[in-house]
Amino acid sequence: MRFLFAFISSSVSTGHNFSSRLLHSLSSKPERSTLTTFSNWQPPQMAATEESLRKALAEKQSAVEAQGNAVRALKAAKPLKPEIDAAIAALNSLKLEKSSIEKQLQAAVSGNHGDSALSREAFRQAAVNTLERRLFYIPSFKIYRGVAGLYDYGPPGCAVKSNVLAFWRQHFVLEENMLEVDCPCVTPEVVLKASGHVDKFTDLMVKDEKTGTCYRADHLLKDFCNEKLQKDLSISAEKAAELKHVLATLDDLSAEELGAKIKEYGITAPDTKNPLSDPYPFNLMFQTSIGPSGLSPGYMRPETAQGIFVNFKDLYYYNGNKLPFAAAQIGQAFRNEISPRQGLLRVREFTLAEIEHFVDPEDKSHPKYFEVVNLEFLMLPREEQMSGQSAKRIRLGDAVSKGIVNNETLGFFIGRVYLFLTRLGIDKDRLRFRQHLANEMAHYAADCWDAEIECSYGWIECVGIADRSAYDLRAHSEKSGVLLVAAEKFSEPREVEKLVIAPVKKELGLAFKGNQKNVVEALEAMNEKEALEMRAALESKGKVEFYVCTLGKNVPIKKNMVSISKKKKKEHQRVFTPSVIEPSFGIGRIIYCLFEHSFYTRPSKAGDEQLNVFRFLPLVAPIKCTVFPLVQNQQYEDVAKVISKSLKAAGISHKIDITGTSIGKRYARTDELGVPFAITVDSMKDVTIRERDSKLQVRVDVEEAASVVKSVTDGHRTWEDVWASFPHHTSRSADD
Repeated sequence: MRFLFAFISSSVSTGHNFSSRLLHSLSSKPERSTLTTFSNWQPPQMAATEESLRKALAEKQSAVEAQGNAVRALKAAKPLKPEIDAAIAALNSLKLEKSSIEKQLQAAVSGNHGDSALSREAFRQAAVNTLERRLFYIPSFKIYRGVAGLYDYGPPGCAVKSNVLAFWRQHFVLEENMLEVDCPCVTPEVVLKASGHVDKFTDLMVKDEKTGTCYRADHLLKDFCNEKLQKDLSISAEKAAELKHVLATLDDLSAEELGAKIKEYGITAPDTKNPLSDPYPFNLMFQTSIGPSGLSPGYMRPETAQGIFVNFKDLYYYNGNKLPFAAAQIGQAFRNEISPRQGLLRVREFTLAEIEHFVDPEDKSHPKYFEVVNLEFLMLPREEQMSGQSAKRIRLGDAVSKGIVNNETLGFFIGRVYLFLTRLGIDKDRLRFRQHLANEMAHYAADCWDAEIECSYGWIECVGIADRSAYDLRAHSEKSGVLLVAAEKFSEPREVEKLVIAPVKKELGLAFKGNQKNVVEALEAMNEKEALEMRAALESKGKVEFYVCTLGKNVPIKKNMVSISKKKKKEHQRVFTPSVIEPSFGIGRIIYCLFEHSFYTRPSKAGDEQLNVFRFLPLVAPIKCTVFPLVQNQQYEDVAKVISKSLKAAGISHKIDITGTSIGKRYARTDELGVPFAITVDSMKDVTIRERDSKLQVRVDVEEAASVVKSVTDGHRTWEDVWASFPHHTSRSADD
């Protein structure tokens, strides 16, 4: 992902409507009342908003205080007992009403309803405990007490990750005929200097002034605001609105503004309560040196994209000198996070899958756009964000035609990302596409959207889809001296009028010294309208104020600092720097959200314990099938081995369990791993196949068992098809 990605912390919000989610299609489903899932939480169905509840609570608190004063005054006057009793009863009634409003407000800000629902934290803890106990992932270097922000994937976690990446390749690389590359993790400093990472890949950090412990400044402020909003029911509606505004504008705060807010709210070091330093930038890249001399500095790459950009010339040639084309890369990236947290969501080493789609900036149509044009899903355009609205379902074709999404190619990839995530098993009701606000986008970007997935931490940015214009190729062209351009050849020579922006570097250097490069880049990035307006202003006034985004301020440009003209000439081809549409996938974040979306608990047959289940789709399940002899019996075990051999030949990952444990316990163990199907050998001729979520079973011949499982796991038929095609089997053990 782009280095801008690192500036923007994961959008975490509370009190959202966690829409009810159906289990994936089955003929018979468990009763909903028996399941506890994160996705079936919903906030209380009440008309009162959080703001009105806060106002009502403040009014009721005043009424309680007034009635308390009245009771004390009555007692001092020594009236008759019935009069005192009536006043106390009125006070108690007001207290009960106040308590009721507090409960409603707590439910509104936390998203919980009733004591039967798990809290977010309890749900997360149950899921994470299961994931770590079953070795999906664990902290790295555990026997040495671990290192924050580093995790190991165990056998089932590796299998899920491998399946997700295999589907990514199939869905994007193979389907779109992309060119896949694999570049080194160690990157020379000059490459990352050109891309801007050396100078700008930073987060703002504060230190405990006594212990030196470091914290990410915006995280401390965000945590304070969220804690106040969720747990301090006494704050006024006005104060709540102020805190929400801080959260909404957090990414736009400068170091000075962030520091001022930290001081205003009295925020101290979380562990020691010591005072904090002023915020200052910290570069997130891991620095190293290449070779033993130490004279060639380098960094562990913070993203995979730069390897694609620097290879553009060769990739363009390999593609027959034709545009558009896309290059893709899957690989490790490294970011020295200040304070890693939230498990797999914010780590120091992680897997990225990135696509760089190179396109003619004058033609951003896409030949396969029609395939996604009718998709409808939750979108949150910037106008709705600015006015405080929530995401709403929008048809993708309408978003593109109305200019909400900048162009067809960007729209096409947004649609393909939606299909990818939902086919993995991400709940479409907890997936939204949020457009970057103006203050989040780099000055050169045409449009940016994030695919955000809701989990127990709130809305988490998992995929960034950006139209980055031609910035990256231009930056590397300038730094390396190698032109990274494409050409459109004309059948006949054309007379064209070209806009020429020629910054006078000598004059700009004298005027701006170390900031010369920033000013030159900004001048060269002007579009035709901006350039012509500047030329007119310079001719009439001789001087103009010009905003340089990378400096964050206006600078004075004089007539002798830049030449802007239009020239006519005949051309046989048009040479241009391609624009880049970039979808960038945080694989670890997607996998963690998939874990949460798939996790639920259900009671055991006896009702004395809750059993954990991952409802992975066969596509991503770490093990597709288990094979169980019903009892310890050599003949049954021989049949199980025959079926296992058939499953191996069919390429179906499976596990064979010939232990003497009860069949119910074996089912529960594999349900906890998310295994979708279980084959139980209870005769020599036929066996049962059990589906995980419905616990329904069908009976099939031994010879057919492997092919039936393969047809479902490959997506050629559904469980409903199987249920309709084979005899049903009823067994008490299926419900154990």
